[in-house]
Amino acid sequence: MVIVLLTFALLAYKTLQPKTSISGSTVDAVTDTSTATNSPSTDFNDIPPTYVDSDPSTASAPIAEPVLSTKPAAPSFTCDVRQHCSQMTSCAEATYFSNNCPNTKMDGNHDGVPCEQQWCN
Repeated sequence: MVIVLLTFALLAYKTLQPKTSISGSTVDAVTDTSTATNSPSTDFNDIPPTYVDSDPSTASAPIAEPVLSTKPAAPSFTCDVRQHCSQMTSCAEATYFSNNCPNTKMDGNHDGVPCEQQWCN
């Protein structure tokens, strides 16, 4: 019984091995010692040409120039009912509120710098 199973396994193994075909005959891929090489083709006629235009005056699309701003982006603060330093979260926010919003109580010594003990020290 064991011999029959081993014979069947060996037969199945041999039939499932990859085969290659050279000029119509089937050859075992493992034992192939032919002189055929698998080197890449050096025929460049089948490669499409690639063109690079080094003259910028003939470019088809304009080149985007980066925009550098020397002015910082405006903070996204808006006036609301807050009036005291304890209600602020940063010096920038306190300064915005002090300069732009009515009835703030954040600059006790009236020197133009709000919340000096908490945020703007």
